[in-house]
Amino acid sequence: MKETISTKNAPAAVGPYSQAIKHGDLLFISGQIPLDPKTGNLVEGDIEIQTRMVLENIKAILEASGMTVDNILKCTCFLKDMGDFERFNSVYKTYFEESPPARECVEVSRLPKDVSVEVSAICGS
Repeated sequence: MKETISTKNAPAAVGPYSQAIKHGDLLFISGQIPLDPKTGNLVEGDIEIQTRMVLENIKAILEASGMTVDNILKCTCFLKDMGDFERFNSVYKTYFEESPPARECVEVSRLPKDVSVEVSAICGS
């Protein structure tokens, strides 16, 4: 049975999707962009600031489901510019100091609201 996970501590969906869906022991977190959940506005700043907001939004969704970043099995990371790869990683790695999840990181031509980064996650309990 699937369960919709939603929290006010992460941005509301900007389209017809859920923040996350739990099915059995798995949690599927939709792609998060650097939106401030309090204001609904994009976070201004460089790739490090935007990445931190994205990962904080993922953490909020994890907390709403009773999980932590340790439950993340796989992330899919989308960057507007692969030139930001090292700076993205400098923030990303601070959230996964031990046993980081599997992941792919790809450059895309455009992301929602023209942000620089989007990350989705698959998690397990």
